[in-house]
Amino acid sequence: MEDRRLLERRDGGDLESKVARIAHEFLEGFEAVGRIDRPAVSVFGSARVPEDDPLFAQAIEVGRRLAEAGFAVVTGGGPGLMEAANRGAHEAGGLSIGFNIDLPHEQHENPYLDISVTFHHFYARKTMFVKAAEGFVILPGGFGTLDELFESLTLIQTGKVMHFPVVLLGRDHWEGLLEWVRERLLERGLVSPDDVELLHLTDDVGEAVELISSATSAAALTSVRRRSRP
Repeated sequence: MEDRRLLERRDGGDLESKVARIAHEFLEGFEAVGRIDRPAVSVFGSARVPEDDPLFAQAIEVGRRLAEAGFAVVTGGGPGLMEAANRGAHEAGGLSIGFNIDLPHEQHENPYLDISVTFHHFYARKTMFVKAAEGFVILPGGFGTLDELFESLTLIQTGKVMHFPVVLLGRDHWEGLLEWVRERLLERGLVSPDDVELLHLTDDVGEAVELISSATSAAALTSVRRRSRP
């Protein structure tokens, strides 16, 4: 894998060509994002959830409801809950985007994508998730999903992105994590109360979509007001 070779400390080879390949991957991603003709939401969740799991049906509903609300749906482009969200958007007549990653196992492109890019480098791929989207919906998942969740929170916390709602869908999956954040991080002063408020937890797909829609509308109104000031 290119990432693994690149991250080896004593990696040899032509560094200029490696940097050029990374730059090309960013360019390809930026061009794909430029083809998205409407507000978008990045939806994350496990690649390992099978089609007969109730979470799969819920993810289809997430994609469908987002598409019906006028959002494009961006996922990691792979199987499991990513495929389900793309499928929901596709079947609702919405715009379905997948930013896939080249992995030796588990990941393959799902068949419900209108715009698709396969990346070799995680950092290029993760940039596109943020660049494309107005917010995140986080479905149940493992390490990869947690990585995407905490990267989004760090970007918001540090002011790198603004007005970026993060919705955790699934109380049973996420409540324990939120309790740990409140009881360990917040009580020790490692995060602030405002940081905790960045996360919205719900079991209801309609509420999740409404949270994203309301935050997007509020951000757009704020932007208009700023531009109209003398």
